[in-house]
Amino acid sequence: MIVRKMLSIKAIYQFTGHHLLWLAAWMSIVTVLYSFAGMRWIAIPWVPLSIIGTAVAFYVGFKNNQSYDRLWEGRKIWGAFVNNSRMLATTVKHFDAHRNSSSAELLAIKKRIIRRHIAYLYILRQQLLLPTQWEHVSLSWRFGSYNRKRRKAILTAFEKELNAASLPLYLEPNEQQDLEGAANKAVQLIDRQSGDIALLYNSGYINMMQHAELQRLVNSFYEEQGKAERIKRFPFPRQYATFSFVFVCIFVFLLPFGLVGEFSKLGKDAVWHTIPLGCLIGWVYVVMELIGDYSENPFEGLFNDIPMLSICRTIEIDLLEMLGQKNLPEPITPKDGVLI
Repeated sequence: MIVRKMLSIKAIYQFTGHHLLWLAAWMSIVTVLYSFAGMRWIAIPWVPLSIIGTAVAFYVGFKNNQSYDRLWEGRKIWGAFVNNSRMLATTVKHFDAHRNSSSAELLAIKKRIIRRHIAYLYILRQQLLLPTQWEHVSLSWRFGSYNRKRRKAILTAFEKELNAASLPLYLEPNEQQDLEGAANKAVQLIDRQSGDIALLYNSGYINMMQHAELQRLVNSFYEEQGKAERIKRFPFPRQYATFSFVFVCIFVFLLPFGLVGEFSKLGKDAVWHTIPLGCLIGWVYVVMELIGDYSENPFEGLFNDIPMLSICRTIEIDLLEMLGQKNLPEPITPKDGVLI
């Protein structure tokens, strides 16, 4: 997640600067052909081009709205993880059918549930970051390689924080071994939580109402995980994404043919205004397309992602503090204006 109030000129250039090169080349080619090759017939009326541009802007705007909805839903899901995690921990800590019970078994089960939940969140984060074939990091062409490098650079910058999120700290050895062959490790950990809650009830440590409330909280993580997996595993409809890209390409391709005709009406030298203004207009449309394109997948490990590591660490600190632990991990802080 980008946390700067405003993107720097350098960041904007890194994200979209290379598009100015081919835009300048294309605007220059058309302008030269019109001015020096005498190809006046390539000019097209501005009215149909403006209609196309308006239609493309509406279409790209619709796509961007839907892309933002996916991004914001992902953030709301992880916000629910924060709230439900705190409720689970405080409920586990204080629910007790016999007040002031100091049973070693009871305290061990409560501690195991809370610590296992921390491991669950980190494992879920890892699962959501596994690339799918439609994400930018999975592309086989040059931009796929570029985005893989960007993802690697982000992970390298937070290497210390990632190494601190060690699952052996929170899972018992037998649980780690059992998870090795699991297809969905996060789901299996929730299942184990239900088992321990049932153990608390069967052992008489909690009553029926407390058992039902704890199970409800555990089930809420199934629900939120399912929502996150829906976003991860169901791509933004490719027909919307593809035709948005195609329509922007068509408009940018036709743009200099409309501009040269309009600027030629202002004088022979005015036609050269096509190059800078064509680059500017084309760049605006390209950037609108890119913003929507990079907002579609909030769990792919790039700069625009949901800051899952930061959220996991926030929950980890809160839950460990509830357990009375004093040596707490440090919160995740942004690096180069990015928080993951």
